[in-house]
Amino acid sequence: MNRSAHKQSSTGEKRVLKNVTFDELEIGNTASLTRTLSKRDTELFAAMSGDMNPAYMNEAYAAENSTYHGVIGHGMWSASLISTVLGTLLPGPGTIYMGQNVTFKKPVRLGDTVTVTVTVLEKKTVEKKSSKPVVVFKCSCTNSKGEIVAEGKATVLAPTEKVSLPWPEAPDVIVHNHIHSYSIIEACRDLKPIRTAVVHPVSTTTLEAALNAAQDRLINPILIGPRARILKAAEEGGMRISGLDIIDVEHSAAAAEKAVELAAHGRVDAIMKGSLHTDELMAAVVSSAAGLRTARHISHSYLMEVPTYHKPLIVTDAAINIMPDLAAKADICQNATDLWRVLFGMDKEPKVAILAAVETVNSKMQGTLDAAALCKMTDRGQITDCIMDGPLAFDTTISKSSSKDKGIISTVAGDTDILIVPDIEAGNILAKQLIFLGNADAAGIVLGARVPIILTSRADDLRTRLLSCALAVLMVEAKRTKMFK
Repeated sequence: MNRSAHKQSSTGEKRVLKNVTFDELEIGNTASLTRTLSKRDTELFAAMSGDMNPAYMNEAYAAENSTYHGVIGHGMWSASLISTVLGTLLPGPGTIYMGQNVTFKKPVRLGDTVTVTVTVLEKKTVEKKSSKPVVVFKCSCTNSKGEIVAEGKATVLAPTEKVSLPWPEAPDVIVHNHIHSYSIIEACRDLKPIRTAVVHPVSTTTLEAALNAAQDRLINPILIGPRARILKAAEEGGMRISGLDIIDVEHSAAAAEKAVELAAHGRVDAIMKGSLHTDELMAAVVSSAAGLRTARHISHSYLMEVPTYHKPLIVTDAAINIMPDLAAKADICQNATDLWRVLFGMDKEPKVAILAAVETVNSKMQGTLDAAALCKMTDRGQITDCIMDGPLAFDTTISKSSSKDKGIISTVAGDTDILIVPDIEAGNILAKQLIFLGNADAAGIVLGARVPIILTSRADDLRTRLLSCALAVLMVEAKRTKMFK
C-alpha cells in the first residue's frame, strides 16, 4: 500500500518545491507526473542533446525509412522525465542521481501522453568514509493506453535535510529550426550550378563563402580581382582554388565593372559581392552604359526566417533605394512578390504590407499616401500577383491580436509575407533588429537587373551564405523556364 503519493499541481496555484528526506521515505512511496509529447519537445531535446536523428526530426524521412513509419520522440525524453520526478517530487530537492537502467518497450509518438511513476523499492545506508543515504526506485513510463513504454530502476542519494522553496519559473526558449532555409537550399539540388562572377574576393571570409557555395553545387564561381590578393586569401584560409577561373584586375572598381560586363554579355548568370562596399558594386550595376538595367527599379530583398514568427518574411528595401518614390515602391513590391512566388509557389499570392507609423492615411505622412496609392495600383493590376494592404504599423502586420485590438479588418494583418518599408533607414533598422535581437536568418539578394546579385555579409554564417546563393539559383531557373510573363 502506498504511504505517500505526490503529483504535480495542475490547478494553477502557487507551487512549492518540497522534498522527502531519507528518514521520511518508506518502501512503497510513489510519485508521478504526466506529459504529452509535442513537436516543440522534440526540437528542444534535439537542441539540448545534439541528437538530430531524422527518425525524431524529419517527418518525410521517418514516414519512409523509420521502423515506426513516422516521427517518434527521443527515447531519452521519457527517461528524462524520470529524473524530473526524482529531482522535484520524490525525494525532491537535494536528490543526487547515482545510476539508472532503463529498457524501452514502445515508441512515444507526437501527441502521446506519458505518465511517469517512481516507487521506493529499497533503502540502504552505504558505509564508506561516511554513511550515504542510498535509495532504489522502480521507474515506469506508461502511455494513455496503459502500455509500458519504458521501465527500469534508479539509484539515488536521498536528501537528509528538509527543503521548501518557491517553484522556479522555467526559462523561455525560442526554437529556431531553419526549416524553410533548408528546404529552399534543398530545392536547388536537382538544378545546375549557376555561373557566378564573384567580385573582389580578397578576404578569407568572402572567398570561403564562394567556395562553400561551389562545394554545395549552387554556383560555379569566376573569381574577379587582383590575382595576388586572391591567392593570398586562399593561402591564409587554407583553401584550394587551383581549379577555379581567376580574372586578374587591378582593384575593386575594375572587378565590379568586369563582372557587370560578363553579365551583360551572358557569360555569367549572377553576380556575388566580395570584399567591396555594396555601393561600389551597385554603381557599376546601375550605370546606364552597363547593360544590366531593365524597365524596373533595382531593389534589395531580405528573406528572413524569424524564430518568433510563424513563416518566412521578406523585408524590402533595406539596402539599395534610399528614399524611393511611388514608382520605385511599385517595382520594389513587384520584385519582392516575384521572389516570394518563385520560392513558395507560382500559384499563390503573397500578402504584402506597406509599413507606416499608423494605419490611417495622413496627408502629412508621405508613407501613408504612398501606401494607399500602392493598394489602388494593385486593385487596378499595375502591381500583380499579390494581396496588398496598407498603411499598416509593424505590430499589426505580424500580430493578429494587435490588429484585432485596433479594429483592423484585413487578410494581411497578422499574417504578412512581405514587408515594404518607407525608406532605406527604416528597412535597415528593422532588418538588423530582426537579425541581432530576433536571431533571424537573413539572406540578401538584389533583383530588378538582368541577373540576380548575391549580397552576403561578413557576419553571415554558412547556412545564410548558402541561402543567399540558393535564392539566386531559383531566380535564374525562373528566368530560364520563363515562369514570368
